[in-house]
Amino acid sequence: MNIIDKTVAYFDPVAAVRRTAARATLDAVKNYGYSEGAASRKKKTMKNWRNESASPQSDIDMNLDLMRRRSRSAYYTSPIATSAINTNRDHVIGAGLKLVPKIDYKFLRITPEKASELERDIKFKFNTWASSKNCCVTGQNTFYELQQIALMTWLMSGECFAIPMYVDNPDSDIQLTIKLLEGDLIYNPGSSAEFVDIYRINPSTQNRIYNGIEIDGHDRVVAYHIASNYSDRPLASISWERMPAYGSNTGLPNVLHVFNAIRPQQYRGIPYLAPVIEDIKQLRRYEDAEIMAAVINGLFSVFIKTDDGEPPAFEGLDDTKFSAQTAGGAPLPEQKKGGDFDLDIGNGNINVLRPGESIEVVDGKRPSSNFDAFVQSVCMTTGAALDIPNELLLKRFSASYSASRGALLEAWNFFSMNRTWFSDSFNNPIYRRWLYEAVAKGIVDLPGFFDNRYIREAYSRAEWPGPSQGQLDPTKEVAASISKIMAGLSNGEKEAIELNGTDYEENLEQIAAERQTMNKLGITIKDMNDGGKEG
Repeated sequence: MNIIDKTVAYFDPVAAVRRTAARATLDAVKNYGYSEGAASRKKKTMKNWRNESASPQSDIDMNLDLMRRRSRSAYYTSPIATSAINTNRDHVIGAGLKLVPKIDYKFLRITPEKASELERDIKFKFNTWASSKNCCVTGQNTFYELQQIALMTWLMSGECFAIPMYVDNPDSDIQLTIKLLEGDLIYNPGSSAEFVDIYRINPSTQNRIYNGIEIDGHDRVVAYHIASNYSDRPLASISWERMPAYGSNTGLPNVLHVFNAIRPQQYRGIPYLAPVIEDIKQLRRYEDAEIMAAVINGLFSVFIKTDDGEPPAFEGLDDTKFSAQTAGGAPLPEQKKGGDFDLDIGNGNINVLRPGESIEVVDGKRPSSNFDAFVQSVCMTTGAALDIPNELLLKRFSASYSASRGALLEAWNFFSMNRTWFSDSFNNPIYRRWLYEAVAKGIVDLPGFFDNRYIREAYSRAEWPGPSQGQLDPTKEVAASISKIMAGLSNGEKEAIELNGTDYEENLEQIAAERQTMNKLGITIKDMNDGGKEG
């Protein structure tokens, strides 16, 4: 009992009892549930863990610029960071996600044959546009290359912005072009690299602007403030454009914001490498130290100590050769007699020491025998945080078939999720804009397209298959696909995409054409099988 309790007890014992009971109750509450774990204030391991969390804008936006710079630096300089991002690009996008229209013929009350005919027409004409660099506002990339850039920008910077624009081009009947922007160009008007202003009020609309993104009273994004230059340029040379989030007539998005939110009311993206950026940097430093130690251990240098400091005589070695093998490549007598005397460690170098000088070499036992195990351990935790198994992150499949197969399946869940999310954020909005223009110009004939939104939705449905999962044992995996089809658990189209990324209908048409050719030549499948066995 402290002095206050004693004083209260002297004048009012009843009140003192209530105080004591209340304190006991409070102490009991503090010892329940998470107060003994994550919320403990008493444990030595947790007592000094001081942390604060605020709004997504304070937690994320205030730190976003530094996170971006460090994430990009990690990708440029760290093999593990490079592997993590490139592995995502290779498996999520690959050579590009190709359009497969999926018209809802039942809703439109048309025959499957008519729907297939329309789908082939749309697919051909869209691919013609997508395969041309006219779809890029800079004229440098195809649509499939833009997919790669958009995904890698999201991974490195946490987000990517795409702006549909209409540009006249005599080589294309479609005016739609895509302009990609990094998140660095979306920030509040008047901000600079030295002064980051993440919150202000738009005086014209009274809407809030969080780090370049304007929201209304319902927290809905209504506009983006796009700078003409990066914030490291002189502020006087930068202007801002306020671009509405959606078109007033079509309702289509004017700005595609490719990012993945993890908190409600989060308007800016977090770099993919952010949770592991410290581990990646420390691993890079450790690798540099081990590589340097191994290089130094691999150097062979000779140190000769003489009584007078003069170079010894080498039989069969003339002055030119001797001078070329000394430190710095200069004649040894001049180098020795000068004011400064430099020793050099290098391949085959010969150094002569002055009287009284000696060399002490520290043997660091490098490279360390634990180097590989330590790197593997760090990569395992890094890969776990990034949803990439260690085998895939290091491209090292040294375990059993079952273990490697399990790693690929685990990674494939992550890649499939990212592919679906990316297609919804980037591919589908762009495809819908292309379809709007193509139908309006009569390039594609879709009856009733502009009648109502439900018909447009039925015509606009699409899938975006990409790289297949890959096969460790093709025999087993093809047999499994056949079993799923036979049991009604899957279909040929889905299995063709997942096994090797091909189009099932095109496969059947090609097989039919090949069978006709074989029949003309009098060749049967049995003949081919027998020939294979004989070989």
